[in-house]
Amino acid sequence: MKKIFTALNQQNDALFVLIKSLSKSEKRQFNLYVGRLGGNVDAKFFSLFKFLEKQKVYNEKDIISSGIVSKQQLSNLKAHLYKQILISLRMNPAHKNIRIQIREQLDFATVLYQKGLYKQSLKLLEKAKTMALVHDEKNIAYEIVELEKVIESQYITRSISTRADELTIQAKELSMQNVITSKLSNLSLQLYGILLKTGYVRNDKELKKINTYFKDKLPKYTFKNLGFREKLWLYKAHLWRSLLTQNFIQSYKYANKWVQLFSDNPKKIDDHPVFYLKGKNYLLESLFFTQHKTEFLKELDIFENEINSNLIPKNNNTEILIFLYYYNNQLHKHFLEGSFAEGEYLVDEINSKMKAYSYQLDKHHITVLNYKIACLYFGMGKNKACITYLSKIINAKNLYVGEDLQCFARILNLIAHYESGLDYHLERQFKETYKFLLKMKNLQEVQKEFIISIRALGDVYPQDIKKEFEKIYTRLKVYENHPYEKRAFLYLDILSWLESKIKNKSVAEIIKEKSQQKTLNS
Repeated sequence: MKKIFTALNQQNDALFVLIKSLSKSEKRQFNLYVGRLGGNVDAKFFSLFKFLEKQKVYNEKDIISSGIVSKQQLSNLKAHLYKQILISLRMNPAHKNIRIQIREQLDFATVLYQKGLYKQSLKLLEKAKTMALVHDEKNIAYEIVELEKVIESQYITRSISTRADELTIQAKELSMQNVITSKLSNLSLQLYGILLKTGYVRNDKELKKINTYFKDKLPKYTFKNLGFREKLWLYKAHLWRSLLTQNFIQSYKYANKWVQLFSDNPKKIDDHPVFYLKGKNYLLESLFFTQHKTEFLKELDIFENEINSNLIPKNNNTEILIFLYYYNNQLHKHFLEGSFAEGEYLVDEINSKMKAYSYQLDKHHITVLNYKIACLYFGMGKNKACITYLSKIINAKNLYVGEDLQCFARILNLIAHYESGLDYHLERQFKETYKFLLKMKNLQEVQKEFIISIRALGDVYPQDIKKEFEKIYTRLKVYENHPYEKRAFLYLDILSWLESKIKNKSVAEIIKEKSQQKTLNS
């Protein structure tokens, strides 16, 4: 166990992960950067870089035995190399986003001020401040104004008499806007924290608590005075509240406002590509949750066109998010349509991408994708393949995944074993699932009802099995639109599976029929 833990720590070594994340051009630039330093090409830190670059798995013993560095010096050398790589990356034009450019101008102005070149410093500060305000970087803008005030207060520049008032008013306005932004971002983060810690609301008491908390923490504001940044955080806060309370219509409303905000300010996509991608994903997710297939497919096509047309700036961060959001929603598309078999091609593509991004993807997102692949195979009737992917979740050690996902992975595992006729394995799965469920604090009624019902199937005579499925379906159907229980059916479409058993059809056929009916009714 100790060896496994050590290996896991080594594989997560920050320096090793950073080096593995570098593109060919970034490695080439680092080589040039080291060469320009003079006398560093043979330096130990560069030798360590070349050694780690070739390693497939981080191994500290191999580093020591290579003779590059002693065990006592390794920690300091790694820290130095890490810093040098970051400096090199900062100089890379690909990473020179607007915030870095503004910060660079502020740094230059500070150097000029310290040299006593006040007018030159103020000129740079004015340029930097204009950039900051145009790009809604108001925290940096406030810093710039504060430095302007320091310089002006020395009476060296003989500025016009109104200058002091202008800077004072500007600093006050920026400070107020920054305070509102800070309160809204705090509220958004706190709501997200509640979702991670306690999950969705489960009753009227918890709903009231969240709504009261939201109203108490929401700062007072005048909407027309809000800038892009303030509106973005406002929509985020509303979105998290709607997700917490399972109000998916409201989720759609605020995700749509979020995306529309970027549509109205298209240049902001270059400044905040990550926020834009997240907004698009929440928009697609809310349409999936509300089962609006036509609108979902329309938005997915738009998203795909934006990716292909390079509307969204590409870097390591955005490439990973594009991968996650695009493939998650491609899977959702096949779930909505019931076209599971048509989506099987996605599995190889997803696995290939997960391998390519293995050093940057967190385990939670990998687990979510594995669960959705399992659902895809289940919909196709390939239950053994479904079980294979579920086992990656169920048997994983030291893996943090939300209890809901763990629970539904086990329930789907039971169903897949039942469908496969693996009776011996089924009994063992029942025992393991019960053991897991006993540890769960917030078990839903749907989960309780289903696990009791499916357990009883073992005692039912073959000729009565259809009637038993009808009884289970009737008991669970009442929860389909329940405000606090409906999300269970988003993780796993138990009702469609039960209908497939009752009507002697495949799950895919049942979902396709429902999808076609919804299209006719819309």
